[in-house]
Formats: sequence, structure tokens, C-alpha cells
Amino acid sequence: QVQLAESGGGLVQAGGSLSLSCAASGRPLATLMMAWFRRAPGKEREFVAGGRLSAYYADSVKNRFTISNDNTRNTVTLQMNNLKPEDTAVYYCAARQQVTISRDSDAYECWGQGTQVTVSS
Repeated sequence: QVQLAESGGGLVQAGGSLSLSCAASGRPLATLMMAWFRRAPGKEREFVAGGRLSAYYADSVKNRFTISNDNTRNTVTLQMNNLKPEDTAVYYCAARQQVTISRDSDAYECWGQGTQVTVSS
């Protein structure tokens, strides 16, 4: 059973940066496909970034966010730069055992509890 725990959310001004971390336990990170999703108020949950050997991003965050996997620490990090008010959401870490990327949240079996990111204008 994989368990995920996010940390690092908070309040930041537009243009600022935040780093989110997701610690995985129960299976080696190298055997999982990891992804970040987010849900803004009143909106559907959406794919943000994911990857294992290659990285994939939503168009809205490309060139601003970076996902990285640290297999020695079993942790995946989402570095978010140049944040915008529209990035405000609860961010979720997700994992799936099939090691191919999917932008569909239904494809992921394991989820963290979520961490709030608020970007003020």
C-alpha cells in the first residue's frame, strides 16, 4: 500500500515561488508514476505535472513549474516559480503503479491529503 504525504503549501504573492514535496512510503518511487494535480475553488481537479524518467506539464504551468523525483529520498518535488493568482488551489500528489504518464486523475490509485497554495495579487 502506497502512502503519500504532501508538504510545502502556503501563501505567496504573485511572482513568488513555492516548493511542494510529496513523500512516498510503501513502494520505491522508481516503481511508480508520480503526478501533481490541483483543484481550484469551483473547478474540476486538473493535471499539473507528472513524470518518472521524463517530465510532462500542463500548458498553463509549462516553463514555470518543475517536477523532480528523488529516488534516494522517495520524494517528488514540485518547484513553482512566477506564481499567478490563478494557480491558487489545493495541490495533490498522486501515484500509479502503471509506469506510463496519464493526465486523467482516475488513472491514479493513491493520493495525498492535499496542500493549499494561495497566490495573492
